[in-house]
Amino acid sequence: MKFDWTYFWKALFSPSEAFLNGFYLTIGISVASMVCALVLGLVIALFGRARWRLLNWLAAGYVWLIRGTPLLVQLVIIYMGFAVAGIYTFQDTAFFGIQLKAAVQAAIVGMTIHEAAYISEIIRAGLGAVPPGQFEAAKTLGMSAPSAMRWIILPQALRTMVPPLGNIFNGLMKSTSVLSIIGVSEMFLVAQSISSATFKTFEIFIVAAIYYLLLTTVWTFIQNAIERALDHQIGLETRRNMIDMLFRRRGRGALREGEMREAV
Repeated sequence: MKFDWTYFWKALFSPSEAFLNGFYLTIGISVASMVCALVLGLVIALFGRARWRLLNWLAAGYVWLIRGTPLLVQLVIIYMGFAVAGIYTFQDTAFFGIQLKAAVQAAIVGMTIHEAAYISEIIRAGLGAVPPGQFEAAKTLGMSAPSAMRWIILPQALRTMVPPLGNIFNGLMKSTSVLSIIGVSEMFLVAQSISSATFKTFEIFIVAAIYYLLLTTVWTFIQNAIERALDHQIGLETRRNMIDMLFRRRGRGALREGEMREAV
């Protein structure tokens, strides 16, 4: 078997419409799942910090269950298992003028539920890094608990949460490749279909790998910009060159974790 360089370069720089649609769908599912997972993860984290023991148990049980089972199994249960059991059947629908297939809806729900368990732990740790005195000080100023959380605690915890949350999104984009198991026509499934039709297996999957790498690289720069903006807000100067950003190396101006917590 000989590697077809002509086909490879054509697929890389002039991908088919089906491949581009799969690429765009990968981005859409990743963004939608991350946004929903952030909201759900925040709710679970707040449940874990609530005074009511029942909410603590619910949060702990959710994290234990989701983190202890594979994403692939969760997707099959949500999309196929719920339908067989008569619990819920996903149907094709339009959302704000966008046609969403049943499998895509199930993919977003499944990815949201899965990632929220990990995000809730990141948020819990970030909130725990803020000195308790900050909350007490807010209460003495007459702020309610929700207001103190919104205006005092969360902004301080955000800086320590951004790097691990960015890594979560990075991994989420790559995890979309497992959505092919429920028939979502994302980039990996389209590459499989092209491979079956053309027998250019290595060529098309290397192209897919490059496009996944493109997504994660672009996100690395976006994440770095967010981190720099947050550093600037709290008076920190972090200088990183391109190599530092891509390989997550800290420059001389970056603070160690302990120094960062003290600054926050």
